[in-house]
Amino acid sequence: MTIRLAQICRHPIKAYGREMLASVRLSEGAGLPFDREWAVAHEAAKLVPGWNPCMNFTRGANAPELMAVTARLDEDTRRVTLAHPTQGEITVAPDDPADHPRLLAWTDPLIPAARARPAAVVAAGRAMTDSDFPSVSVLSLASLAELGTRMGLDLSIHRWRGNLWLEGAAPWTEWDWVGKRFRLGGAVLEVVERITRCTATTVDPETGKVAGDTLAALEAGYGHRDLGVFARVIQGGEIATGQEWRPA
Repeated sequence: MTIRLAQICRHPIKAYGREMLASVRLSEGAGLPFDREWAVAHEAAKLVPGWNPCMNFTRGANAPELMAVTARLDEDTRRVTLAHPTQGEITVAPDDPADHPRLLAWTDPLIPAARARPAAVVAAGRAMTDSDFPSVSVLSLASLAELGTRMGLDLSIHRWRGNLWLEGAAPWTEWDWVGKRFRLGGAVLEVVERITRCTATTVDPETGKVAGDTLAALEAGYGHRDLGVFARVIQGGEIATGQEWRPA
């Protein structure tokens, strides 16, 4: 059975949109380039220098409308264009404090009234992944398809905010990958742990509305809330869709 990389996805501003890539160069000990490069902290955040847990940021688990945001990054200028079905489009430079009020004002209507308001745009000098180490998330299209069949829904990959989507593996084979190393293009990745999911995955990313209880379906069908795995880049290199995922 040949397993191949089907999709590459990154999220320049954590929880604020996604964009698809054909190829990217991974670096040892780092996340996907420009994935979760920035994040929007809320007014109740308790931040420390560097990486912070996701509870400090506005995110899809607490603000479903954010799941409908798409993104486009200009790497040369480090400017991000965000688009949303009701909020329209905005282009911002997250590194420029002068642009922060525009981004916060644009996103505020997408945050439920009872939630802490978006208050600051921050960076950590590393990918602000949900793991406490710089990770690349790896997910299986077969596992997603099986869950969707169980739910009677065509589940979008964008519910899961994954980086690398693989095709050709048997459903749930990824659980056997933990602790093992795999080669993909010029890179080598070590699978570290499973990813436990939150309520953001219950949201349809086309509409930003809750549609399908993915967590209940995972619990009922498999006895857990996990989908996908976190991996660490052990050896950097270029990766591209269509390349084979094989033991290193």
